[in-house]
Amino acid sequence: MSRKYSLAQLTVLAWSPPEMIYNARTLGYDCVGIRTISMGVKGENDFDLAKNKRLFDLTREALDETGLFINDIELAKIGDGIDVRNYESAFEASAKLGVRNVISSIWTDRKDFYTEQFAALCDLAGQYGLTVNLEFVTWASVSTLKGVREVLDAVKRPNAGIMVDTLHLHRSRVRPEELDDCPRELFHMAHICDGPPEIPADKEGLIHTGRDARYYVGEGAIDVADIIRRLPEHVVLSIELPHLARVADWGATEHARRCLKTAKEYMAKHGIV
Repeated sequence: MSRKYSLAQLTVLAWSPPEMIYNARTLGYDCVGIRTISMGVKGENDFDLAKNKRLFDLTREALDETGLFINDIELAKIGDGIDVRNYESAFEASAKLGVRNVISSIWTDRKDFYTEQFAALCDLAGQYGLTVNLEFVTWASVSTLKGVREVLDAVKRPNAGIMVDTLHLHRSRVRPEELDDCPRELFHMAHICDGPPEIPADKEGLIHTGRDARYYVGEGAIDVADIIRRLPEHVVLSIELPHLARVADWGATEHARRCLKTAKEYMAKHGIV
């Protein structure tokens, strides 16, 4: 079984879903991950497929013509003042396109609230055949694998999973060995990239690398191979690798090509196929 590689929206933030799909096919990716739920990130566009019928139709046409699939949508954020029921239209639209995964993360310290909201999110997503993959983001409220496991253990939803991002795992000081204690069925996808050895002490520094300057796999200090070997082979490897300077120098298409090329070369070198 060969690994499947996905092109994540943050890598090519400005690309629309059809543009992502066509370019991903040309570049050799197997699928894409799109951001249909806007979070107001710098440089982010509104790709709400539920509200934009033309965009939805063009996206479906791109899938039909290329044979690629959309692996996931994001970001079903849980936070103060957010009602997860508002994500239903995004879930419904994505399900019509064959999507099976949604990424979520938690941005409030109110444990009872976010546990209740995550359970409700899973129930809502389950109506559309979606698995909710909870990501631990270094500067978010739930920032460790242990924290994610606590949420999943509390809600006990069959469509809840764990989302591993190699940069966040490294920067949240999560030991790769901790993955060994997690049930295999909780893993469906992972974000891969590399990063510098140092871990910034301030939130701004963490955000800068995370959103603007991630490294190609094998270029930095993260033992990506050790992480990936601990995940089931069916886990889709989604390359989330924003790097504003490189996109400015080479263009988004060439950057996306190098993302995939370096990742595959690294995996082959480490015996991961």
